[in-house]
Amino acid sequence: MDKVLITGITGFAGSWLAEYLLEEGCEVYGITRWRSRTDNIDYIRDKLKLINADIRDGYSLQKAFKEVQPNFCFHLAAQSFVLESWNSPLETLSTNILGTTNVLEAIKLECPECKTVVAGSSEEYGKVYENEIPIKEENPLRPMSPYGVSKVATDKLGVLYYMSYSLPVVVTRAFNHTGPRRGEVFATSNFAKQIADIEKGTQNPTIGVGNLSSFRDFTDVRDIVKAYWLLAQKGLPGEVYNICSGEGTQIAEVLNTLLGLSDSIIRVEQDPSRMRPSDVPLLVGDCSKLKALTGWSPEIPLSETLEGLLNYWRSRV
Repeated sequence: MDKVLITGITGFAGSWLAEYLLEEGCEVYGITRWRSRTDNIDYIRDKLKLINADIRDGYSLQKAFKEVQPNFCFHLAAQSFVLESWNSPLETLSTNILGTTNVLEAIKLECPECKTVVAGSSEEYGKVYENEIPIKEENPLRPMSPYGVSKVATDKLGVLYYMSYSLPVVVTRAFNHTGPRRGEVFATSNFAKQIADIEKGTQNPTIGVGNLSSFRDFTDVRDIVKAYWLLAQKGLPGEVYNICSGEGTQIAEVLNTLLGLSDSIIRVEQDPSRMRPSDVPLLVGDCSKLKALTGWSPEIPLSETLEGLLNYWRSRV
């Protein structure tokens, strides 16, 4: 039985990954802080082994990795909300860069054979030109947010520890992923929650939105975590892999799909507080490298993902 340790197990992708790995027969451990909300994993908590540690505390991580001795590690913990990175740039940079360094140092010292998947982000690509679409892994990195900058550093740290210490580290750049349990601060989930609130009568029939003109490459989180596991098993150490659908969808279209799933009459209004100082207009990826290595391809259509997300919020509100 493979021992797997997940940082960020209580988060969106972390909780879905934990569920999937349990189904695959793995022994799943997770790093949690004492104040972490566990809503996302409460339904499988009795099947998990949770360890109290913090990625910003190198000593607690060393103890965790020494105790578990995992075969695989998925480093997903991060401050991952792009808009918040503008409000708290130092916190974002500290959590994501120092946290990743602490994770890799703990692995180097306690279990250097552990195959590690470090989660980068499509936000690393930042400003992309139309002639660069779809984006390949070799594309220049031009991040346009403190979060994007922090993920470039995370990405490069993973490769550095492979080159310098021969740690078997694989780096992923997942493009936008969504689905049930997505945090409400993220656009797709925020739209769905507002619609659910309007249907229940707890919000006026006006939905507040930010920039709707951007194009993003959406994949269901359940397809994303399958790619993570395939890369943990087959990914080449020191390599970077995009995880994406290869199709671009305008944010306005996502909103219209969600609105079309409701019988309520809803007005759309732009909210200045939801706008970023600078935004990435176009992010559509190329995952041919991943497909060629593992045979992975996304299976869940976006329409099904969005319907599941809206129903999730209907059950919550």
